[in-house]
Amino acid sequence: MVQRKARQSAGFSLLETMIALLVLMVGILGLAAMLGDSLSYMQGSQEDFIAQQKAEQAVEAIFTAKYTGSVTWAQVANLSGGNPTGLFLPGALPLTIPGTDGLVGTAADVAAAPDFILEPGPDGKLGTADDVQVPLSNFTRTITITPYVGDANLRNINVTVKYSTGRFQRSYTINTLISAFD
Repeated sequence: MVQRKARQSAGFSLLETMIALLVLMVGILGLAAMLGDSLSYMQGSQEDFIAQQKAEQAVEAIFTAKYTGSVTWAQVANLSGGNPTGLFLPGALPLTIPGTDGLVGTAADVAAAPDFILEPGPDGKLGTADDVQVPLSNFTRTITITPYVGDANLRNINVTVKYSTGRFQRSYTINTLISAFD
């Protein structure tokens, strides 16, 4: 009869276990960091929507003012040394409630209150006394109006809303044209 040697079953050594735990820990920490970034990015979806709406608000206000006769064609421009009749202030400005002229991004906004979003209060109903104002202090809006190359009766309107959400800096831009004709 042939005798077989009994095999000894060997487990993992302490070193192998420590290396496996280290690899597992690095993987879990990487997933946790990715989850945190994903949640922060997803939280930004509300800010994305707000930025889109605030950019559209500015463009619609310009179109409405021009086509209702509230402003002249010469006023549909940025205020600068070269164009003192322009209404819209250059550069990034904090979001404010439209000033006395009803337009956003003009000199009348300087005295206006900061813009905000109105959310339901503790009772869960919008339009009651306990509603909460959430300021839009991390948003800026830049309105740039330039002549359209090749046609003096058209102007480019570029509205960019920039904001930060978590550790991300984001922006939303609308480009459109406006005509001198009604």
